[in-house]
Amino acid sequence: MKIGIIICDRYQSCAGGKCFRSMQNREGAFDIYHQDEVLEIAGYTTCGGCPGGNIEYSPEEMIKNGVEAIHLATGFVVGYPPCPYIADFKKLIETKYKIPVVIGTHPIPQKYYIIHNELKTWDTDEWQKLIKPTVANETIRLAYD
Repeated sequence: MKIGIIICDRYQSCAGGKCFRSMQNREGAFDIYHQDEVLEIAGYTTCGGCPGGNIEYSPEEMIKNGVEAIHLATGFVVGYPPCPYIADFKKLIETKYKIPVVIGTHPIPQKYYIIHNELKTWDTDEWQKLIKPTVANETIRLAYD
């Protein structure tokens, strides 16, 4: 299974370590894949900055390289403020490119989980649905701090 990852541009210098580790460990949003399924990162880029100009074009190149699913990295939901376009990105990519989009990569680090709960950032049904794949449990969240 070939995976593409799109990260928030504010984290453009991110080396991807937490995403790659969570993919190998099948944690966070990667827990949907069976441990025996071979996963390969076949595309990794940023959204291009607000409002996500690269979202319109990068999935096409990823698909040409065999990508079968695209993950919008956890940074989209843990940054402050969280990406206001994330649901639109998912809808556009799935509609235009007919490829599944998963919200998240690695589990939400505990420090982000705490502050967003204090700020009530994710206190809507929509945000609860968006963060669900990456909430994990406290032990796992601490491992990603």
